Order: sequence, then C-alpha cells, then structure tokens
Amino acid sequence: MFEGLGRTQQELLSALLHTAAGMSIEELARQLSVTRTAVRQHLAALERDGLVVRGELRATGRRPEQLHRLSPRGRELFPRHYQMLANLLIDEVASLIGHEALVALMRSLGQKMAADLSASVLDESHIAGLMKDVGYEAEVFFRSGSTAQIVAHNCVFHQLAEAHPEVCELDLALIGSLGGGQVQHQECMLRGGQVCRFQLTRNTS
Repeated sequence: MFEGLGRTQQELLSALLHTAAGMSIEELARQLSVTRTAVRQHLAALERDGLVVRGELRATGRRPEQLHRLSPRGRELFPRHYQMLANLLIDEVASLIGHEALVALMRSLGQKMAADLSASVLDESHIAGLMKDVGYEAEVFFRSGSTAQIVAHNCVFHQLAEAHPEVCELDLALIGSLGGGQVQHQECMLRGGQVCRFQLTRNTS
C-alpha cells in the first residue's frame, strides 16, 4: 500500500491517519523522532504527490501553527475491504437472480461503463488507453494479417471473476460497446492463460 515511500514517510502518513484534525510540524517531529527540517522535506514531497494537504491554522498564543492532514488520496493508501463487500454483493445477487440474469447484469454494467467512458466508437488503441485509465494494464498487439488484438496483463476484477466467472462478461461488453462490435475472449487468465486476449469484430451494419 505504500509502494515507493520510505519508512519515515510511511510513519508520517500513519501518524496523520490517527489524528484526523491534523498535526503540526513540531508534533510530527516529536512523534517520529526526526528533525523539523526532515518533516518539512517529507511533507513537501507528500503534498506534491497529493497525499497530504494543509489544514487549519491552530492558535497557540504566539504564532499560529499550520496543521497538516491526510488527503482523500492519502487515506486510500490504507487497506479497504472493497473486495470483501463486492464478493458478498455478487454472492447475494447470484443467489437471488440466478446465473443467466447475472450474466445479463454484467453485460449491462459493461455497456454502461463504456457509455460513461466514450460516446463514440473507438479503435483498439483508444480502447486500450481507456482501459488503462480504469486500471487495466492493456495494450494492442498486431498478429498475422495486421489483425489488432487488445491484451490485458491484469484484470481489475480478477478475484471476483475467480469466484464468479460471469464477471468476465463485463469486460467483453465494455470492449464490444467501445468498439462497436463483438468480442472473442481468445485467452483468459482464469482459464490458465498468461494474459487476457480480446479480438474485436466490428458490426457491419
């Protein structure tokens, strides 16, 4: 969750997590057992990355103290159990509506997601770019005959799809809706593939 951050920055963020109102440079230096100069340098880097923001000025009887607090982005570095909730929700929905209706629901969600991302039909390169924006490590490969394929090296719903393969229908509907056609799932990580490979065939009408 703290990839790329040093130990002091991790401890600084943890300190701010436990003090919602914010902390001053003096308080952080004392709690982390580092100099005020070091705290200022770390805060500057964390502010630049959008993980920390400046809060209120606190009256001290002398010069007001600037407080620093976690930004919403900084809070997201700490564990959240979205996966657990999503699994519970899909389990419940599946038990209520059954397999076929769950497949239809996933397709509908993929279509709605595509509509939110683009109002026009896109080529494979633009589709891969939009997939990156929502968390897929996607790119376009060209095979024999200059046929373009979209390859995703990860699946943002992988754990959900392991429990409910119907979730893959969301990916297929997303790509098909963005590209104005039908999608063949030629390789799938759930079925032992190294990647998820999608072949888009556009509608002729």
